[in-house]
Amino acid sequence: MTSTAVPTPTAAGRKVLIPLALAQFICSFAGSSMNVMINDMSRDLDTSVQGIQVAITVFLLVMAALMIPGGKLTDRWGRKRCLMAGLAVYGVGALLSAAAPGLGVLILGNSVLEGVGTALLIPPVYILTTLLFTGTAARARAFGTIMALGGVGAAAGPLLGGLLTTAIDWRANFGFQVVVIVLILFFTRKLEDPLPADPTRAFDTVGAVLSAAGLILLVTGILAADNNTWLMIALLLAGAAVLAGFFRWIRRVERAGREPLLAPGLFHNRTSNLGLVTQNAQWLVLMGVSFTVGAYLQVVRGYSAIATGGVFTSATLGLLATSLAAERLAKRRSQRTLILTGFAVTTVGIVVLLLLVRAVDDIWAFTPGLLLIGLGIGLMLTPSVNIVQSAFPDSRQGEISGLSRSVSNLGSSLGTAIAGTILVSELTRNSYAAAMAALGLCGVIGLCAAMFLPHDGAATARGQAPRSR
Repeated sequence: MTSTAVPTPTAAGRKVLIPLALAQFICSFAGSSMNVMINDMSRDLDTSVQGIQVAITVFLLVMAALMIPGGKLTDRWGRKRCLMAGLAVYGVGALLSAAAPGLGVLILGNSVLEGVGTALLIPPVYILTTLLFTGTAARARAFGTIMALGGVGAAAGPLLGGLLTTAIDWRANFGFQVVVIVLILFFTRKLEDPLPADPTRAFDTVGAVLSAAGLILLVTGILAADNNTWLMIALLLAGAAVLAGFFRWIRRVERAGREPLLAPGLFHNRTSNLGLVTQNAQWLVLMGVSFTVGAYLQVVRGYSAIATGGVFTSATLGLLATSLAAERLAKRRSQRTLILTGFAVTTVGIVVLLLLVRAVDDIWAFTPGLLLIGLGIGLMLTPSVNIVQSAFPDSRQGEISGLSRSVSNLGSSLGTAIAGTILVSELTRNSYAAAMAALGLCGVIGLCAAMFLPHDGAATARGQAPRSR
């Protein structure tokens, strides 16, 4: 297989990494910063904790549901055009959220428009990085920078959100997002797409609708668990049925000689599949812990936004320490070893959070567990992404990038939905323990998946065609 040659990264190419990393930062920041503004937003918008949880979960769900179609559109529209369009839609959503008079407008601006914008802009970030940086170490450095800022955005979102809420107002959180979006637009004005767009590329509309509908039904079913058990079961079964129909559809489209939304062959790479499972588990745990700890400290313990956000500083520092060392670690240890160690450290951190909350009433008792979780997540973010992205040739990067980001964001929405539903069902110490135990179980599942990764850390499975240059 041959493809258009992609030049090795120049100084100008490396500068592109700045806006790409900022794009991942602001999208991750948006997913977690609201966790420390629950009391302020619910009072101002005349809603409940569950209302804010729904807004956060829908934002993450829209990202997950549309990330695969967004990745596919990069081939048809071009990576730069998708990136710029996504930034524009996101910016409008952030402005609308800042001026929201009620929960409905907040959901439209934050959950829908920012979610759609993110689904358009994130796939190009990972495709451009994969095309510009070749080799395990070089790609580890690039993905390490992007994932570091993404992880910092998620971990530092509560801290920055708490600072802005306390110093100004919760609406300043969305104003900050607008400022960052404008900066990214400025930095990307001279960006050149390394590969030409193909306007004739087919787009599987039916597949896009089926995949999005299936994911939405599944997560909505989890959110309904607290109110109606039978509705939850019905939605989960409907979601599973729609997703099964999606997989039948893409196989039918491929057999007919047309291009499906996702090539079924993407799921034939065992190593990539395991990498996707670890990505999902990582973000599920990170966002689930962020919501659970944030809501518990504010609603049950009565701490302010700034105090709650300050606790998450330990997670941010831990994540920074390990994710920024991604290149050095990739040279010394296999990707499998890094992911296994990351899950082990993260799971220990969850156990520490469970034990200390019962033994100590001081807010700083949360910092050791959050530090361990930050260290563990930062350790495995980059190798998981590198395993998946490097498993396929350049011609499949649009598809695999969309699938990879969809799986990660689905993990984020599941983390908030599962832990949040358990927590808000009865905001007590026992519900906190139950939510954290569920997240710990998810960490163990990720650890088990990582055990089956190749011992040499190779990203490609046996028989996988080599990447074209």
